[in-house]
Amino acid sequence: MSGEPDGTGPGSVEEVLLGGGRVWTRRDVAARAGVEFERAVRVWRALGFPAVDDDARVFTDADVEALRAGERLIAAGLITEHSETLMARALGHHLSRLADWQVDTLRDWMGRGADASPGRDALLEHMAALLPEIERVQRYVWRRHLVAHAGHLLTEEREDDALAGDGAHVRERAVGFTDMVGYTRMTRGLDGAELVGVLDRFEAMTGDVVAEGRGQVVKTIGDEVLFVCESAADAAGIGLELTARAQADPNLPQVRTGLAHGPVLGRFGDVYGAAVNIAARLTAVARPASVLVNTALAGELVGMAGYTLRPLRPVSVRGYSRLRPVLLRRGRPAS
Repeated sequence: MSGEPDGTGPGSVEEVLLGGGRVWTRRDVAARAGVEFERAVRVWRALGFPAVDDDARVFTDADVEALRAGERLIAAGLITEHSETLMARALGHHLSRLADWQVDTLRDWMGRGADASPGRDALLEHMAALLPEIERVQRYVWRRHLVAHAGHLLTEEREDDALAGDGAHVRERAVGFTDMVGYTRMTRGLDGAELVGVLDRFEAMTGDVVAEGRGQVVKTIGDEVLFVCESAADAAGIGLELTARAQADPNLPQVRTGLAHGPVLGRFGDVYGAAVNIAARLTAVARPASVLVNTALAGELVGMAGYTLRPLRPVSVRGYSRLRPVLLRRGRPAS
């Protein structure tokens, strides 16, 4: 049976985390939720869960209720059957990473004790006791982010958004990529703990700078962070501050940043479009401790005190034969 852990007796992980043991097959779940079987399978796969046999009893009452909740959202008109699958895929992607990190945290906690690691029963007791606290923190963070995004929805600027359907929208935004210079070479000489330390410092530094600069981190991928801003000026300030803080930290390598401004498609927590691609290409050709911007973002900054813009030679990069970078520095524009 594909992807199934062992143990379904009393005190199982399912009973602790899902409130009940495995009692249903996936056909049972679909029937009890009143959902077409093929659709239930499609949602299960979109959530990123492992494939199971049709007659395997691996599902709980929580699975039934989750499908019913999806039905209620469709009945309310908030989502469609098509967008339900897209939403499930986005939720599965992001929350599986969160769960992976939380299990790693639990593993570290188990290894820190002076005594032997706790047994299975003791571990399940700790999980049951801590689960409400973890859920409380997650719910608070989620609601805080929901407040922030709902605030954007209600502002006048959002009236100019172009709706793309299924939870997607297009609007003018500034996009930035920042990565660590020489990361691959640096990692060859680091052990696991040292590498974790560098990544933690990089993520903390970039997260702080982006938040302070009124931006939003979209995602971090190893040595690279992708962020978005409502204005070119905010993005420029973030890019320059990232460079300054990395140079001031002896435990971090230098960084380089690419910024672009233009229409950006926001979809299920990620961003797409030419501006995203251009920002990534500019980062790849930027020198250490430098910030490159596209001509559209440079045009937004013209005349603003605090920035110096110097056009550079066109470069040929993947997808763009004559990309025109503009070097961004602190200072005042030439009079």
